[in-house]
Amino acid sequence: MNSSRIIERRLRSHRLTAPAPSIAAAAEHMLATQGQEFWGGRWALASRTKGASTVRDVDAAFDRGEIVRSWTMRGTIHVIPARDLGWVLSVTAERQRNAAAAVHRAEGIDADELAKAERLALTALRGGNRLSRKELFAVLEGGGVSTASQRGYHLLVALSLRGLVCQGPVVPRPAGPTREQYIVRTDEWVTDAASPADPLAELFVRYITSHGPAGARDFAWWSGLPLGVARAAAEAASDRISIASDDREPTYVAAGKAPRRSAAAHEVLALPPYEEYYISYADRTSVCASEFLAHIGPAINGIVRPTIVARGQVVGVWTHSLALGRHTDSPVPELFAPGAATDAEIGAALDRYRAFITA
Repeated sequence: MNSSRIIERRLRSHRLTAPAPSIAAAAEHMLATQGQEFWGGRWALASRTKGASTVRDVDAAFDRGEIVRSWTMRGTIHVIPARDLGWVLSVTAERQRNAAAAVHRAEGIDADELAKAERLALTALRGGNRLSRKELFAVLEGGGVSTASQRGYHLLVALSLRGLVCQGPVVPRPAGPTREQYIVRTDEWVTDAASPADPLAELFVRYITSHGPAGARDFAWWSGLPLGVARAAAEAASDRISIASDDREPTYVAAGKAPRRSAAAHEVLALPPYEEYYISYADRTSVCASEFLAHIGPAINGIVRPTIVARGQVVGVWTHSLALGRHTDSPVPELFAPGAATDAEIGAALDRYRAFITA
């Protein structure tokens, strides 16, 4: 499959040129949307939704319990439909826990400490209670579990990987978009948990549906699972996917028709940091020239910058501020490939983001 066909199909698979009817539908289609930058995960979903969705629209989906955030794979926080959280963690959590073991030893977090943190957290959150991160850490401290330095963060991740808590409704913030969510008990917040017959196969199908054309190596990178497991997942999902290309290793697309390209699709997009269209592949050169990769990331500190995408190719980055009183400032573009998009196209793409974040 040549590069132009890969780009055209991926844009539709990602719902960037074939937007979903609602925020919840976009999240369901993507399954897990990277979102350690909270504003970025919300903008990623809005960019995949028909009309001019605002940050308030995404926050309303969190408040209704349609979507949550948690550490679904690779030790990285994602936005995910609430009903899909449990079965995804059944596939990915063990590997994440194993990866965190050395940090837990260094922080003195053992099984007894985790059990104590679990009792304190679940008791405090019982009956529909919701706590900010600061409030939850105060509960842990009051019960004799230290949250000093990074211990609180690692304890929260550990409780999340056990499927006990997740980040649900947003914490209101005056004069700008909120940066925080309340922590809730998963068993009380998620009332219609899905239970696919084969979670590993389901994970592969959902990845290919939202990211294809892609292969087992791409899925292994995205999910954080070993390549052998990824290939087994592809085999288990073979009746629900189609081979798009078999040049060296198979690449797949979802069986059936791809989402139809919208006549109103934008040719130039301003996408968030850690954007799925860029980050979710072992080889990113299909959508970004190799000489630009270092300008975007992942950098040494793990940061992946917001991107400008013109006709499917990453051609630049952009910056903005979410500081109190500054979120209304105009975003600033930096183009790598002069002439790849007009000033008017770039301005319109950034204006769509500005309307989203200032609503």
